[in-house]
Amino acid sequence: MGQKTNIYFTLLFVYLCWGQRSNPEGERSSCNQCDLRLACNCSYGGFTCIPMVTDRALTLDLSFNDITGVTSDDLRGHRRLRALSLQGNRVAMIHPSAFDSLWSLEELDLSDNQLTALNHKWFRNLEALQKLNLLNNPYSCLGLRPVFQRLVRLRRLGFGGPALEELKRRDLSGVTELEELTVHGNNLKSYESGALGDVWPLGRVTLSLHGPFLTNTALASAVLADVTYPETPLILEDLHLIGNESVQPFRESAKRRVRKISFNNLFVSDEAIVNLLVALDGVPVTSLFMDGVTLTGEGRWEGAKQTDQKSIDEFFVRNVVVLNIFKFVSFLQLGFMLKYPRKVSVINSRVYVMPCNTSHLLSNLQYLDLSDNLLTDLTLTETMCNGDGTMKDLRVLNVSGNALKSLSTVSRQVAKLSKLTHLDISRTGYSSMPEGCSWPSTLRYLNISRAKLTTITPCLPATLEVLDLSNNDLKDFILILPALRELHLSGNKLLKLPPGWLFPNLQKMTIQANTLNRFDRADLQSYGRLQDLRAGILLCVLLWRVHAFWYVKMTWTWLRAKRSSLRRRHRRTRVGSEELPSYDAFVSYSERDASWVENLLVPELEEPRENDEDSVDQRTLRPLTLCLHKRDFLPGHWIVDNIMSAMERSRRTVFVLSENFVQSDWCRYELDFSHFQLFDGNAGGDEAILILLEPLSTDDIPKRFCKLRKLMNSTTYLEWPQDEERTGEFWRSLRHALREDEDDY
Repeated sequence: MGQKTNIYFTLLFVYLCWGQRSNPEGERSSCNQCDLRLACNCSYGGFTCIPMVTDRALTLDLSFNDITGVTSDDLRGHRRLRALSLQGNRVAMIHPSAFDSLWSLEELDLSDNQLTALNHKWFRNLEALQKLNLLNNPYSCLGLRPVFQRLVRLRRLGFGGPALEELKRRDLSGVTELEELTVHGNNLKSYESGALGDVWPLGRVTLSLHGPFLTNTALASAVLADVTYPETPLILEDLHLIGNESVQPFRESAKRRVRKISFNNLFVSDEAIVNLLVALDGVPVTSLFMDGVTLTGEGRWEGAKQTDQKSIDEFFVRNVVVLNIFKFVSFLQLGFMLKYPRKVSVINSRVYVMPCNTSHLLSNLQYLDLSDNLLTDLTLTETMCNGDGTMKDLRVLNVSGNALKSLSTVSRQVAKLSKLTHLDISRTGYSSMPEGCSWPSTLRYLNISRAKLTTITPCLPATLEVLDLSNNDLKDFILILPALRELHLSGNKLLKLPPGWLFPNLQKMTIQANTLNRFDRADLQSYGRLQDLRAGILLCVLLWRVHAFWYVKMTWTWLRAKRSSLRRRHRRTRVGSEELPSYDAFVSYSERDASWVENLLVPELEEPRENDEDSVDQRTLRPLTLCLHKRDFLPGHWIVDNIMSAMERSRRTVFVLSENFVQSDWCRYELDFSHFQLFDGNAGGDEAILILLEPLSTDDIPKRFCKLRKLMNSTTYLEWPQDEERTGEFWRSLRHALREDEDDY
């Protein structure tokens, strides 16, 4: 009876799925949200079944739809797919062969669905899979047979959910090593020792074991024993540590010399904290993280005073809630711990003061983050011990997001910190700046962004190398800062560009979202070293001096490579032979367009063609040979020599032009250098073939590529069609262009 019922529901599912994804004409619904990189984003689309997308897709995001199942035909033919996400649907059924054609799949996300059982057949052809997420599905076990047996390249794995009740010894058979393991087992009732123990090496481990820590500490101990290694960060979520018993599993981690422990969403009592510190007595724990902590006690932890915690180097606490805040004692009782850490963070925890006596205990401190708390100018004075230089080794101080209003106060409090280099006082209430301030001579980085400043005065230290004043109310900026390398002024009310002579060493400036809407060459002449200017609508304005530097550097590189090329030619002449071209084309492209080149261009041109309607002779059927820097350059050789050698041995040069090519990283010389070789006086313009991946005009080309701009005006180029039906015509035109004058060689 049970089998008949399952068959009935299977047939019903297939019937409903076919009906729901078909329009009145009987055609399957489709998703056309694919970009030039063949990434298809079909999330939040209201789909009830897998929609049709191009079979050239590399990534397919179907998350947060209403998909209830995956049939055997839904993904057929998607052999190029690298990533597939079905997260947040209502998938209850997956056909055993649904993923059989996904040989290239590297990432698969099936989390937050309705899968009551896992089938090993889903993964039988996914040997390229590196990341698999099966979290938060209602299966109670991982199956009768090892489901991960064929996943030899798997490196990131997440499984479990509220229904997971058992883990057996062979459940992870086939998984030999992982960079990241996440297990949700809050209701785990049965665990065979060793179930997770065969995975090695093992990177970061995240465990949700709420139930076992409360009711079955032996089970929790067995799990920790299998996943704890000295170099493996251990993250524990959703724990309630109440008494001594609930802390006992950590003794297993202590035996294995754990070094990094993190707690997320932790509910903990005074007794549990004391017993945890006792359990870790003498253990070389270097980092202790707590994010989302509820303290139920009064902070009476003196029972752990005799424990050895000298190995703790970093202590991080965020989002702390103290239930009995009016009874909570000071942190002075933690003096035995506070003298060791070099890095302490207490973030968004409603801290209104850290008493000076506590600050004196932090004798080894180099980094202090008290951001997003309730500090005021008065309580900051107490925390910094009225500026007496306490915490003498402090290098980084972050008090951003507090109710601070006086810049002169904070400057006095840090003036004697003789090693301070970084100060973050952003997101505060500073509205004015005094004429003079005292700062440590070591201060190099100052962040006062997102305050309310209207004017700038000599209060700012002349030693600064990086200054962030973005999102204030500044109308001008007139101040000499001779050491400044970076200046961030976005989100103000500037009417004009600050004079460049004020910052003789400035290399980077951001001024987006200001009142100024243009500037000319004269405004930029005084910026002698500026390399990066980000000005919103002014992105098309190029620094004239930056052009000059670029040309000088590239000309020197060109001459050096030219001499190397001439030497190679002379050697060939002496032996009386001329080297024949080794490639039909050298391909110049942006790394961000690599997926299009590697997954479409290369297979289309280099694979043999058995039938082509344009084929008229055997020569046309011959596959082409392409030279790609990633694949064909010789290791250990100078990059420019590789480029010149490749271009000399190629009959054509193909430029794959896009916004990425001309705007993203113009100074990545290993790609841009090819322009110099192409536009040498000995090279004819017809040697170049231009492919436009997206609409692009000569106005979009940087002026320093003047030859390329001229070429675009004089040479016919091929445009990658947005209409899939025209791709065949595009490939025929490209092959024809590459084979022109082939007989001359």
